[in-house]
Amino acid sequence: MTTDPSRGLSDPEHAPDTPDTVTTAAAAAPTLLEQMGGIPGLIFSTVPIVVFVTANAIGGLTPGIIAAVAVSVAIFAYRLIRRDPIQPAVSGLFGVAICVFIAHRTGDAKGFFLVGIWTTLVYAGAFLLSILVRWPLVGVIWNVVNGNGTAWRKHRKTLLAYDLATAVWAVLFGVRYLVQSFLYDSDQTGLLAVARIGMGWPLTIAAGLATVLLVRWAEREEATGPDVTIDPDGAHETGGAPAARD
Repeated sequence: MTTDPSRGLSDPEHAPDTPDTVTTAAAAAPTLLEQMGGIPGLIFSTVPIVVFVTANAIGGLTPGIIAAVAVSVAIFAYRLIRRDPIQPAVSGLFGVAICVFIAHRTGDAKGFFLVGIWTTLVYAGAFLLSILVRWPLVGVIWNVVNGNGTAWRKHRKTLLAYDLATAVWAVLFGVRYLVQSFLYDSDQTGLLAVARIGMGWPLTIAAGLATVLLVRWAEREEATGPDVTIDPDGAHETGGAPAARD
């Protein structure tokens, strides 16, 4: 069987990927902010919290629950009408439903924040543990999504960059837990709402930017071929200058 050497140059279905094609595909991928519904999505995520705390302060727990659910349903319907991404809308409605259910079961407005507090502790523990076992979650997630395998773990500087990126998220979730759990135990529901909003998307965006910079550093180090290759599951290191012999 013969092949036409010109095939692949004129046939778009067989044409090799060019840098422009890769760049275009990367540019088309939705960013974290876009996946969350953009700036409106960030605003919508804080509205039920503000409404719940305000209505609870004015009329008590039941009016607070009703108001939070009502505004969440209204936001959900509004985003459906506008044909916004459905996933953030569903997640927001589901999250509020769980929070108001717990607040109702505990009979206390601060119960609205309980799931979020414990979730941050779980996240902090997971990110920290992943660093300790030499499988930093940022590196795992990034390379699984991009189909890059696990070779990145064998490069010292690359692994360090992913360790640092993962540590950023571990610290973020850890600080959230400590602050919000203190306010929860102190029965300061109003300040708890402020902390939930203030330590939510603003810090998440900051951590996301730091992660992007560290991931880019990791990719540059891996692409340039670092001078030291390690066994991340052991203490043995190879590479660099060869050992001198007698």
